[in-house]
Amino acid sequence: MSASSAGSALITGASSGIGATYAKRLAARGYDLILVARDETRLETLAQTLRQQHQIEVRVLRADLTDAEDLLRVEQELRNNAVITLLANNAGMSVDGEFIDADIDRIQTMLALNIIAPTRLAHAAANAFRARGRGVIINVASVLSLMHEMFNGAYNGSKSFVLTLTRSMQRELENSGVQVQAVLPGATRTEIFDRSGKSIDELPANMIMEVEDMVDAALMGLEAGEAVTIPALEDLALWQDYDRARGAMLPFLSLSQPASRYRDGG
Repeated sequence: MSASSAGSALITGASSGIGATYAKRLAARGYDLILVARDETRLETLAQTLRQQHQIEVRVLRADLTDAEDLLRVEQELRNNAVITLLANNAGMSVDGEFIDADIDRIQTMLALNIIAPTRLAHAAANAFRARGRGVIINVASVLSLMHEMFNGAYNGSKSFVLTLTRSMQRELENSGVQVQAVLPGATRTEIFDRSGKSIDELPANMIMEVEDMVDAALMGLEAGEAVTIPALEDLALWQDYDRARGAMLPFLSLSQPASRYRDGG
């Protein structure tokens, strides 16, 4: 790797969509790159383009993050490669249809990719970055992490997991020199819809954000120090009010007595 002043960014799901766009934007910011995905041919094509455009070092690390051995190789890269300063924990998938009607084996694969893989990679990166006193971890969740009633509950739940994990990591890594951001995209024009068996064009056009706009907004949120970035949300106070209301409940969620409505004569 070249001695980039920005260091190196490891990006999962980098062969297309959000991951490939992060690669392009971070390359323009001077990062060397380690691109991780299953499709080695597409990774190599992207790597060659970015080398030529930005005179950076780009490595391709082919890995299926639902495979335990492949996942371990990426973890070891994060632990042992001291030039890595940023992890974009982006790889993920969805499934077609709602939870009860969906293929349960495909759901299990989705949970492995959306929960187990980012958890292990975030753990490896957090320990390595904390020991070095600097680093950035971007965990890509979804606005569906805030929706309990719509779409596929297993997918939404996997993204809720990523959001919760990120908020906990922010507390653990406070004052460590490590920045952790959760990104909650809405519907974004990427291949994830096609791979799930559903066309993004079935959604209203005003709901769909172009991937370049989404990533640019996420990076602006990162630079602004946001803990949670919701690219489409115009009124930030809505998120802040939601988060305050959640926090206001916390002292009352675990008490020695049931609420009065659950007691005889309540």
